[in-house]
Amino acid sequence: MGRHGALTTPLRAVQAGEEIFVGRSRRMAANSGVGVPLCDLQAQYRQLQPELEAAVMRVLASGQVILGPEVAALEAEIAAYCGVAYGVGCGSGTDALSLALHALEIGRGDEVILPAFTFFATAGSVCRTGARPVFSDIDPATYNIDPMQVENKITPRTRAILVVHLFGQCADMEPLWIIAERHDLILIEDAAQALGAEYQGKRAGSLGCLGCLSFYPTKNLGAYGDAGMVVTNDPEWANRMKCLRVHGMEPRYHHKYLGWNARLDALHAAMLRVKLPHLERWISSRQAIAARYDALIEEHHLSHFLERPIRRPNRRHTFNQYVVRVANGQRDALVRHLRAEQIGCEIYYPLALHQQECLRHLGYGTGDFPASEKAAGQVLALPIYPELSAEQQRRVIQSCAAFLRQQVRRAA
Repeated sequence: MGRHGALTTPLRAVQAGEEIFVGRSRRMAANSGVGVPLCDLQAQYRQLQPELEAAVMRVLASGQVILGPEVAALEAEIAAYCGVAYGVGCGSGTDALSLALHALEIGRGDEVILPAFTFFATAGSVCRTGARPVFSDIDPATYNIDPMQVENKITPRTRAILVVHLFGQCADMEPLWIIAERHDLILIEDAAQALGAEYQGKRAGSLGCLGCLSFYPTKNLGAYGDAGMVVTNDPEWANRMKCLRVHGMEPRYHHKYLGWNARLDALHAAMLRVKLPHLERWISSRQAIAARYDALIEEHHLSHFLERPIRRPNRRHTFNQYVVRVANGQRDALVRHLRAEQIGCEIYYPLALHQQECLRHLGYGTGDFPASEKAAGQVLALPIYPELSAEQQRRVIQSCAAFLRQQVRRAA
């Protein structure tokens, strides 16, 4: 805190194991006002600064800084937003996945089916239970798990299907509901990137037995640090997860389960409660920004070079990321060009899960999941956050167009 209670520390986030400035890259920070950041937390903070700082001071004055009434209130508000009965706040989206799996008593000898193309935490959480992740390929149009490839992955050891709603669009759930019911399997949603997304009018988090949310700073609803939640309609699972997040302790210093510290801090909960009423407006802004990118790509005759995101019918895409496919093997060169122009971009993700070094023991090889491998070689996330201006977007697409002109001249 600075003078008069102002938060003076620059807002940062930790991603991929290194400290980054979310407002600007380190290079951009040296040239104030130059560049287009991938995500800008400071713009949102400036809008809500008085309310956020009042929430912080309220928690500090209360003396209840871990769990407590702020966390309980946020749990109720997020559960209501998702259309379910219970929320269990926790330390991160990764904790949310781990709590869900442990609450279901998934462990050694079990198998969990999940997409081969997603963030590592989805598979890592399964591995840490002692269970085996079984990968399935994706629908190339949405980057979500392809339901038509799931059923032939089921064995007598399969306990659950862990469905990821990647980049803000829900997976195709109806065939997965049918498969899960036919084989008596549990559906878990990894909705870390999809709070507010909808499928057939139902919100992410209400589409499976348990929904796992992340409030990482760059998410559509982000904390100022790590935070997460599991939502469910099952009171027994909710109570078990509440116990697991405090070392399996119930009552105090009597340990019912082998849990761990996965608690949500009251400071994060209080600030998320300030932000939650703005979420729908921010989602609408992201949708408008995505539509503007679509139009700019068309206007600059880049549709053959940058394949735009596809929205499936009966779904609400919330655009946690705006991800294009870059044609002709030019993705990495375009990344270098954009970064040289001080335009933020990111590759989500450069490897499919079966290609990760620490998962090679699972026995998968190159070519096993062709759609996932192709996506890993082509995808690129462009800047998106609610405050991104039309002029900033135009600069991003103009820079992409300039790169393509350079490539054409060099090839001539």
